[in-house]
Amino acid sequence: MDIRSLTRGDGVLIGAAALLFIASFLGYYSYTGVTAGAPNSWSSLGNAIGVYMVGVIGAVLIVLPRMLPQSQPRKVLGLDLAQFGVAATIFTAWSFLWTIIDLDGPDAGAGLILGLIASLALAGAAVAGPMIPALKAPLVTAPKPQAPQPYGMQPGQPGQPGVPGGYGYPGAQQQPYGAPQDPSQGAGQPFGAQAAAAPQPQAAQQPEPQAATPAPQPAADFAPFWFAVPVARPLYAEDGSQAPIAELAPGTWYLAVEQRGPGLVAQTQDGRRGVLQDTTGIQRG
Repeated sequence: MDIRSLTRGDGVLIGAAALLFIASFLGYYSYTGVTAGAPNSWSSLGNAIGVYMVGVIGAVLIVLPRMLPQSQPRKVLGLDLAQFGVAATIFTAWSFLWTIIDLDGPDAGAGLILGLIASLALAGAAVAGPMIPALKAPLVTAPKPQAPQPYGMQPGQPGQPGVPGGYGYPGAQQQPYGAPQDPSQGAGQPFGAQAAAAPQPQAAQQPEPQAATPAPQPAADFAPFWFAVPVARPLYAEDGSQAPIAELAPGTWYLAVEQRGPGLVAQTQDGRRGVLQDTTGIQRG
């Protein structure tokens, strides 16, 4: 299961389902002047299972398929599980609403009032989640990919910017007085040492052959980069067929290796490559 594929709307569904489950154990009715404990929904299995648990199961049917791998089916008898979940949440909210409206005699208890609030949040998130951009955003932000280190360079090794002992660092260790120094840096020679011979005028006047300058390579128009998709999007084969080979999930970073018209040739974690036709709203790493 991949929790990074969940959206903020899924988070609202999970919270509302937990609240609805807690409400099932609270008092269903409230009697004025009666101090004895009021019965909860589990005193009548018709209310507990037929109303409260229907909403909880509906939230599970919506959230669980998004966490499953793409290879596992999401449909039963040709019907999407999420559609059953949306219908279950609407049924629960409808039942709570008419139960409170038609309440005659006892007052609504904490379990009934809290159940109504939770069921309305469930139905609202189930219906409006796929349509409102704020609820379609990823619930867990994917970590940004780390910048690659130079070949042979380890993190924290001297020579990197900000690491003590590196070139140009103010705290770099200086050579002790009297130690041998590089003559190319203009340091003085030790006493008694012979100076380097000056070049002869004849040699200086002789033209030296110049190495052929290599022709500059043309700059590439496209550089590979990391990106993440805001919502789940299909990845099609590179041969142009319309059969999806994979699905890119939100909260996961993918590598764009080539520009293919308005789309991108993306590579998944398992090495599969395909064309992402819809690139609107992608987040570059």
